[in-house]
Amino acid sequence: MTEFDTGLPSTRMVQNLIKEEKDVEIKLLSDDLVVGRVLWQDQNCLCLVDHYDHSTLVWRQSIAYLKPKA
Repeated sequence: MTEFDTGLPSTRMVQNLIKEEKDVEIKLLSDDLVVGRVLWQDQNCLCLVDHYDHSTLVWRQSIAYLKPKA
């Protein structure tokens, strides 16, 4: 099992989005787009909460991109 590297810029960026409670857009490799707030992250997944308070577990390997929502 690989360690979760908190020193990586991508990890720090997601942590800042979590702290600031900013909405994000996550484009998946399946071409789906999910929108919400990242609740937590680990080395494998992100937990995204939408505006209905529904949680979605997103596997990192399925993400095409993640960006803060304007």
